[in-house]
Parts: sequence; structure tokens; C-alpha cells
Amino acid sequence: MLVDSHCHLDFPDFASELPAVLARARAAGVGHFLTICTQLSQFLGVRAVAEQGDDIHCTIGVHPHEAEKEPLSSPEVLLKAAAHRKIVGFGETGLDFYYNHSPRDAQIADFKIHIEAARTAQLPLVVHTRDAEDDTIAILQEEYAKGSFPGAIHCFTGTPKLARAALELGFYISVSGIATFKKAQDLRATIAEVPLDRLLVETDAPYLAPQPVRGKRNEPAFVVHTAAMLAELKGVTPERVAEATTANFFGLFAKTKQ
Repeated sequence: MLVDSHCHLDFPDFASELPAVLARARAAGVGHFLTICTQLSQFLGVRAVAEQGDDIHCTIGVHPHEAEKEPLSSPEVLLKAAAHRKIVGFGETGLDFYYNHSPRDAQIADFKIHIEAARTAQLPLVVHTRDAEDDTIAILQEEYAKGSFPGAIHCFTGTPKLARAALELGFYISVSGIATFKKAQDLRATIAEVPLDRLLVETDAPYLAPQPVRGKRNEPAFVVHTAAMLAELKGVTPERVAEATTANFFGLFAKTKQ
């Protein structure tokens, strides 16, 4: 069994055929889905999708792109929502200094509030970081010094420096279809050094379809291609990758088993 540890099943891309999308994924061996919240204003729709199956859970959070539009003043709204059985983590949150759709100070403020929620509830933090590696590392380390919290770097595209920093904090590294791209040799070299017991696989669907389906709308069934690349990279069988990444997911997102 594989787990798609990061997808966006509530997005309009899937609205007309979500049952079929899920059926294809299940037929491909995907046994669990984590659908990720990006806006509080869309949270009820995210949760409604998670309620459609025992094999679907979700997070609550504000994507850094939305930090200006949905600023958080405290972690209370996140913590209150996380009492629901289907909510198993916070995010996606973090820093995106590539697009800068929200001011950097707004992104940083929201990021820290998500971290406070993760620390308080001891539920995982799902971190997005793009062109903000040093700031992301600094904030995670500074906040971790105040008290531990679990988490994962989603759609990892970073350097060995980010990988080492994340692993030192006990975080997991989530591998997306980007790592299958032909020009991603440096990324694959970094991922090759991450222990198998600290890796997750994801699609980030509907985005970032992996080889050999690059260019298509991504969907959870396609996580098998990323897992196959990871097996080749690690020199193990696809079954071993499935076993390890699934165990890692349920170890990190332990609330899914409650």
C-alpha cells in the first residue's frame, strides 16, 4: 500500500469526478490520502472531502500565498478545528519568497502561529518552502528550541542543508513528482542521502505530475511513479518503498489511526 501524503482533493480540478479519481488511486494501490487545506475559507470543503472515506484525512491551515488575505492572530482557530477526528495536522504553511503573493512579514507571522498550534497539539506541521530556505531553517530551529513539534517538508526541492536541518529536528522529507523530472539530478542526489525511514511520497495533485505522465493533471494514482523512482534511487524494491513510506506516514500522522 502507498499513501499520498499531500494532495488537494477539494480543488475544482476534481469536483466533477472525485469518486473516479479515488477509485483509480485505490486500484493502483494507494490506500490512504491526506488532503491539504490552503485557506481557512475553504476548510469546510476540505473536511467534507475527508469525510467521504475512512482512508481520507485532512489538515487545516493557511498557505503562505494566502497569509495576507487570511492572517492569523492566534492558534486558537486551528486548535479548535483540530479537535475533529478527521484533522490530523496543520498547514500547509511556511514561506514562499519566489512568488511573494503575500508580504514576507505576513507569511512569517502565520508560519509561527501554525508552529505554535503544532507544538500545543503535538500534531504534524506541513511545511511549504520555496526560495526561503535559510529563513525557513532559522524559524524552525528557533521555534523548536521553545518546545518540540513534529512535521514534514512537503514537496521537497531543497538543498542538502535543508534536508539535514529538517532531519535534525526529527522532520520527514516528502518526495513529489518533481524528483522524477529529467533535470532533477541534484534533487535526487539529495534525496538519496535521506534515510528511507524518514521519507514520504506525495503527488501535490492536481499539480506536478511525475514522469511518465508529466504534463497531465496530476492525481493520487500517479504517486506510484514517484515511489518507483524512489525505489530505483534507493536500490530497493517498490514493495519496500511502499512499506517504509506508509509506516512513516502513519507514524507521523498517528491520529489517522484513532
